Amino acid sequence: MSFSKLQLSSPILQAVQENNYVKPTPIQEKVIPLVLEKHDIMAKAQTGSGKSASFVLPVLEQWAENLGEGKPKIKVLVLTPTRELTIQVAEYFSTFGTHLPRKPKVVSVIGGESIGDQLFAIQKGCDILVATSGRFLDVLRKKQMNLAHLEFLVLDEADKMLNLGFSEELDLILEAIPTQRQNLLFSATYPQKMLDIASKITKNPVEVSFEDEAPTVDKIVQRVIEVNPENRGPVLRQLMKQEKWKTVLVFMTNKRATDNIAEKFRKRGYLAESFHGDLTQEDRNYTLEQFKAKKIQILFATDLVSRGLDIDDISCVINYDLPRSPADYIHRIGRTGRAGKAGLAVTFIGHDEQEHFKLIEKRSNIKLEREQIKGYELKGDAALKEKGKAPVKGKRKSKKDKLREQALKDAE
Repeated sequence: MSFSKLQLSSPILQAVQENNYVKPTPIQEKVIPLVLEKHDIMAKAQTGSGKSASFVLPVLEQWAENLGEGKPKIKVLVLTPTRELTIQVAEYFSTFGTHLPRKPKVVSVIGGESIGDQLFAIQKGCDILVATSGRFLDVLRKKQMNLAHLEFLVLDEADKMLNLGFSEELDLILEAIPTQRQNLLFSATYPQKMLDIASKITKNPVEVSFEDEAPTVDKIVQRVIEVNPENRGPVLRQLMKQEKWKTVLVFMTNKRATDNIAEKFRKRGYLAESFHGDLTQEDRNYTLEQFKAKKIQILFATDLVSRGLDIDDISCVINYDLPRSPADYIHRIGRTGRAGKAGLAVTFIGHDEQEHFKLIEKRSNIKLEREQIKGYELKGDAALKEKGKAPVKGKRKSKKDKLREQALKDAE
């Protein structure tokens, strides 16, 4: 099927064609007509499935049909878990709306930038507001934003927002927006808490899931290399020379470590940068723009970029450090092989990561052969784990608190 079969107008089809969208992905093919028919949607899809366009295109179509007169009014609210995803979705609305009779005024609202400037941009005239959930609530509390004309509420990567305490904030948001609206909910997973949120937001939603299809990551070649931690840098450099990768995304768990290794690679002549939550928003934006433009060859990053970001033609994703969960592993490697293209993911493991990676394999329903690189073979034995003292009741943070703290750090 082509996009021209999806009841989209010629201005939007022109933008689609100019941005090299040739054939709709399965989620676009299924969701776009449903949104145009004004259904509430509860969608579950693999990472890299093209879901952003599946709501951006039909929402723009309906917005353009019912413009109204006078100053732009907020008709569309999209909430996301991270600043980078917010900026990306806002860019999609601007890009695909460029040929409409009136180009939409899109405002992105994120932390790390002046809330006063963001409020001023909204008050000057805003059709489509894309925001991180936390900063949206900050703006909402100022009581200087009119949401009475809202027609669409979109939650993107909703399960990630759960970790940021979104369920506690949801009632404040629902109180501030009209009850009559179209609701579009996109999430990679639907735990019970997510279903509870869905029941509050949506009305008789059409459920869209692609679990029965081969997951997008099936198109990604996955390799596992056993190597000691101190040899991972040399092995990565050797692989880059052998494989001639042009664009590499390397995931690490530690912010400081991303800075240190990027500096080491730069000293060896690589176009390398780091990316994490301690950077200013200006630096984060600039680094991603440079990476997308292929002016950075290798980007060392935390899990801040593991979900939602659409960067074309990443040659390889490297798991320099293992992620905390199997779901994070899938989201990380999904940064390559986007929208049905082939991709490559390489994971480094040492003695201490063997058991954790077996769990990732089990939960991800994969089984991968272990490799070793000549000259950098895995040596030694796993470290003996010392038995820790029993926790003092009431003194340690709960798992929920730890997850929320980490999620907030990732979104900073």
